[in-house]
Order: sequence, then structure tokens, then C-alpha cells
Amino acid sequence: MANVVHVVGTGTIGEPLIEILSVLKKPLGIDEVTFAKNTPSQVERPKVLSLMRDGANFAAEKSKWSAFREVGMEPTYDYEEAVARASVVIDCTSEGTGLAHKEQYYQRYSNKVTGFLAQGSEFGFGKPFAYRINDEAILPTDKYVQIVSCNTHNIAAMLKTLAFDHDTPFLKEGRFLCMRRSSDISDAGDFVPSPKVSNHEGPWGTHHARDASYLFKTIGANVNLFSSAVKLNSQYMHCIWFDLVLDKAITLNEVTERIAANPLVAVTYKDMASLVFSFGRDHGRFGRILNQTVVVLPTLHVRNGNEVIGYCFTPQDGNSLLSSIAATQRFLSPDTDPDTVQTMGATLFKEV
Repeated sequence: MANVVHVVGTGTIGEPLIEILSVLKKPLGIDEVTFAKNTPSQVERPKVLSLMRDGANFAAEKSKWSAFREVGMEPTYDYEEAVARASVVIDCTSEGTGLAHKEQYYQRYSNKVTGFLAQGSEFGFGKPFAYRINDEAILPTDKYVQIVSCNTHNIAAMLKTLAFDHDTPFLKEGRFLCMRRSSDISDAGDFVPSPKVSNHEGPWGTHHARDASYLFKTIGANVNLFSSAVKLNSQYMHCIWFDLVLDKAITLNEVTERIAANPLVAVTYKDMASLVFSFGRDHGRFGRILNQTVVVLPTLHVRNGNEVIGYCFTPQDGNSLLSSIAATQRFLSPDTDPDTVQTMGATLFKEV
């Protein structure tokens, strides 16, 4: 049986994911990559044609084929046909759509498809996952997996690095302020003209702390977290301020040693998101930093001997892309634990 990976959506995460999967089909053990797009658009034509040139096959609802042809795009598969013939389906649509697709389409094909992934804030889609945070929690029986958001990756990486010994936390409390970019540079809408704050809900504040909490519950770890969020009028990178109160003493030297020991955590002396973003564009794999987080070293501070404070940048969608590919490999080869970074021929930066 052929290993077919089908990606639904061609947005901020979907487009680079299709590109990566297509270019790296052979080392990833994939025979075919397909992707689905919902709306015919002349503006989107160059992107779709580029993905097709790289070897991905295009799927759309049969009723829309003539409209796609009118703007110069030729589908190969019907929308549901592409889902039914896939080994792995990765939903990269906007918030809430993945959950709707699960109920509308995916559950009907669960006996044919090995696994389904959904991106970001699709809480409840399946077991939450972040690469090298809770790999052991994803079992062969897990049909549905939620790839947590890029900021949740960042929060989880900082916790795993600074507040865990193996899988055991020594955290009293963790607080995070997620300063989110307004929109991706590829987005034509949703830009805000000034900082826009988010409301707090429930015991976690925003979904970032909630998702990180549930992520760690999959490995039996309970963590006390709270997050706030503000959207800034920038298109570069998210930034997180963190405050971790630990159960034991720690020195600034120990903090930097722990960070240096985690290959998924990069450091920087740059204090502007634009500079970190530019480095990723120029030197990253497919223009992206694939590390879970980039810690700003000069901002690290230890207070009262057990409280670690600092800033870190979130590598846009890079960490989510890495986790998506790792989860895909787990579905395609459930008896192995491949080194996804090495398979991709990618570089994890120690310093940005």
C-alpha cells in the first residue's frame, strides 16, 4: 500500500508543509503528496501551480472543478477521494474548521486512513503533541492528534528545559505573556492597527497555558500554568515573556546550562523580532527556524533564588511544521522513532 499524505489547506502552515513533504518525499518514506484547496482564486494560482510543479497533486470538490479550471488550476482528485486514499491527513485550515472536518468527513474514513492531524487551536481534535515534548504519549491506537500551536510549543519547551527533571516537574507556578504578531507576512487581512488584548477565561487564562497543561498531562505531569495574550501590530514573530517559580533553588548559570543542553532551544543576543525573523529567512531550512524557541540570553534573570524570568521568540510556524512531520512519520512507521530533524536534513540552531 502506498504512503500518501494529504494536506487540507494551503495557508500559513499548509503551504510550507506541502512544499517540505513534496521535496523530501523519499527520505520521509512518502510515495505521494496531495493537497486540497477550497476556493478558486486567480491570486492563489501561482502558489498552487508551484506546489504542483514540486510534485504535489491537487484535490478539490468536484462541483468546483470548472471554476478552478477557469483560473488556470487543474485538480487531479475529488476532495473526499483524496481523503479516502490517504495514509495520513493533515488539516491546516483556520481555527475551528478542523473540528468540523473531523465530524463531517474524517470519522467516515477512519477505517481507511492511518491517522489524522490538526493544527494549532483545534482543542479536542485528538491527543495533543509537540515533538520531543511528549513523543512517548502518542500510541499506535491514537487515530487523531492535535499539533499544538507554535506558542504552546514555545511554552512547553521552556518548561521542559527549565522546570523538569526528565518527565517530573519541579514547578510551583508558570506565568506567560504571549505577544502575538498580528498576522503572518503571507496574510492579506486580519492586521490590527494597534495592540489588542485578549480576555482571560477559566483557570488558564488563554488557550496557550491550557494546551500546554493538557500536553504535559499526556505524560502524567501536572503543571500550574497561566497565560495572557496581546496581539501586536507586527507581522514578524511572536514573543513570550515567562516567569517560572520553581520548587527548588536555581542559579543563572544553571539556567543557561540547561538551555544549552537542549538541542531544540536556540539562544540569541538579538532583542528585536525582525532580526530573528530575518536570520530564519536567510539561514533556516525552507526559510524557517525549526527550533522550539529562541531565548534572548541578556533578558534571563533569577529572582529570589528560585524564580526564572526572561523573554523568548517563537519561530513562527517552524516548530509546528517539525512536529507535524514527526507525527506523520510516527503514523507511517509506528514501530520506529526516527530522528525527524536528521531525516529532513535540517539544522537546529544553537545561536541565532
